[in-house]
Amino acid sequence: MEFSSDSVSIDMETISLGGKEYLVKTRLGTVSVVVFGDQDKPALVTYPDLALNHIFCFQGLFFSPEASSLLLHNFCIYHISPPGHELGAAPIVSDDFSPSVDDLADQIVEVLNFFGLGAVMCMGVTAGAYILTLFAMKYRQRVLGLILVSPLCRAPSWTEWLLNKVMSNFLYFYGMCGMAKELLLKRYFSKEVRGSVLVPESDIVQACRRLLDERQSINVCRFLDAMNERPDLSEGLRKLYCRSLIFVGENSPFHSEALHMTSKLDRRYSALVEVQACGSMVTEEQPHAMLIPIEYFLMGYGLYRPTLSISPRSPLSPSCISPELLSPESMGWKLKPIRTRISL
Repeated sequence: MEFSSDSVSIDMETISLGGKEYLVKTRLGTVSVVVFGDQDKPALVTYPDLALNHIFCFQGLFFSPEASSLLLHNFCIYHISPPGHELGAAPIVSDDFSPSVDDLADQIVEVLNFFGLGAVMCMGVTAGAYILTLFAMKYRQRVLGLILVSPLCRAPSWTEWLLNKVMSNFLYFYGMCGMAKELLLKRYFSKEVRGSVLVPESDIVQACRRLLDERQSINVCRFLDAMNERPDLSEGLRKLYCRSLIFVGENSPFHSEALHMTSKLDRRYSALVEVQACGSMVTEEQPHAMLIPIEYFLMGYGLYRPTLSISPRSPLSPSCISPELLSPESMGWKLKPIRTRISL
């Protein structure tokens, strides 16, 4: 595949857990993109939540055999990291231009142009879901569909705004200190996996805690500050005609945000999956709960698993899915009944 060099260029390539990393120059600076798979296949672009990158935010989903057989068979994966969130990132000096959420959405276009990509499938978690939704609203011809996990679409509430300001001050003055990590872990995970005095933290939370130790706090601040000034996208969602599949953990602090977003999307093109006993980061806490809904979602695009499985192989589009096929029994006992916004 030939890459366009009109706006950006490769500085370096490295191997990152089986993927190839491209450090791509944009007008906002360098952005890390880790590519997995055959670049002749359709593209799936991911964007992580605050203080994370693809190695933690998406590996639980993508490294499972079932997801690999579905997603890597059909797509080439392009994991975009927010500026300064990649492994080994240096601190971004404070007098550099501080990007807005619009700037971050525009940066995605530069990345797509660099790789010569047209319309892409998008998957984002919380802050990353907001950036990709904004991208889809600004560049509708470049988005095939949205898979959003615990998404945001409104401007911050006063409670969220104040909490973000507190976290930003901790990060700025004390770095990635214990309090900042606790606030982030509560953002990501349910209390069931975060543990308590009597119950130890789960392995996934311990791994996330170690990853946060490696974050450059000033870089996290920049992304957090951009998200804290984000505008409300609610009114524009009705005009978003790409198909959207929304997941949210019932214990996510952004549960009401996901319900609000689903209510604003066109019911013909969107569906909501609520995952029981789960926090915001369904991709890591309960990735198995995502597989069958994603499989049916992709059937609407003519995409299937490469091998036989228990799932039906008929060319069934999301708008024709039987409610019985989306029952808790079909999708795993940890799922609540799916609340769809689809006309059946």
